[in-house]
Amino acid sequence: MKNKNLDFKGQEIYNGIDTHKNHWDVTIMLHGMQVAKISLDPKPIALAKYLRKNYPGGIYYSVYEAGFSGFWAHRELLELGIKNIIVNPADVPTKSKERRRKSDRIDSAKLARELSVGNLEGIYVPTVEEESFRNLVRLREQFKKDQTRQKNRIKSLLNFVGAKLPEDIDQKHWSKRYITALRQLPIEQPETKQTLNELLDSLENIRGQILRIVRQLRKNVNSKEDSKQIIELLLSVPGVGFITAITLYSEIIDMNRFKKLEELAAYVGLAPAVYSSGEKEKTLGLSKQRNKYLRNLIIEGTWTAIRKDPALQMAYGKLLNRMSSQKAIIRMSKKLLGRIRHVWSKKEKYVLSVV
Repeated sequence: MKNKNLDFKGQEIYNGIDTHKNHWDVTIMLHGMQVAKISLDPKPIALAKYLRKNYPGGIYYSVYEAGFSGFWAHRELLELGIKNIIVNPADVPTKSKERRRKSDRIDSAKLARELSVGNLEGIYVPTVEEESFRNLVRLREQFKKDQTRQKNRIKSLLNFVGAKLPEDIDQKHWSKRYITALRQLPIEQPETKQTLNELLDSLENIRGQILRIVRQLRKNVNSKEDSKQIIELLLSVPGVGFITAITLYSEIIDMNRFKKLEELAAYVGLAPAVYSSGEKEKTLGLSKQRNKYLRNLIIEGTWTAIRKDPALQMAYGKLLNRMSSQKAIIRMSKKLLGRIRHVWSKKEKYVLSVV
């Protein structure tokens, strides 16, 4: 029977949530103590009802890890009066025994504990509209990977049956002429011919999907003055094309959340991993933490930028005198990222330097 005299007014109740499709494992902490471990329906309203029944009048805080549940649960928790944050799993402090004995309940307890002592910092949460745009940009990238896989399947089939293409056909960009030449290859076995045609049909379908997405993204950008202005500013930077610009825009959204270039570089994945012990500090190369949609894109764009920007050419040449090209291009990628941050923050188009 519910005790109607319960009143937790002004007391802070911390909830660590380990999210799953069919249930949530929740650990609840109060006054630095773990007071409950429960399993609930995977709905914010279920947690809200439980807290209001068992800890009425309290100040409710919650946290879950980014990934599986996206942002919808976060928004609903906030609407229900629960002060929720989402954290990067890699940023959650973990004890050695928690690494050895991983389970859903241990994960939720860890989140509740670290939330209660203020060790967690929430990630940036986009609006529903911003998230929708980001999803479309990411879908294009997923289709690009599908396109590469499909091309590799076709190459594998052709190598397997010993089919050879005319030498005068450009194979690099898989033009319409190239695909037509593939369809006209003299393959005798009808089943192999059908296999090739099915693969080519699938490839052309994927290319059509990518084209439709890019057209829609251009339409979306041009329909909003703010996004249109930012994309135009980004396009003024050497090495930044439309795809790089919209990916930057959809992933970063608000450049003001990065107060320093180092913060932006860490988010993108261009910050070094450092091992520190006592007075010794060792750089281990690039950190494994990165935005998987941005790091490679920026590095690829840097190779293009070096060819176009005299100032970058000069800086790159100086770096080559004391390090390998691979290390130098990473340094240059951070310089390019600094230019991107500048034009976005200052609302100024980039002007090529004359050396």
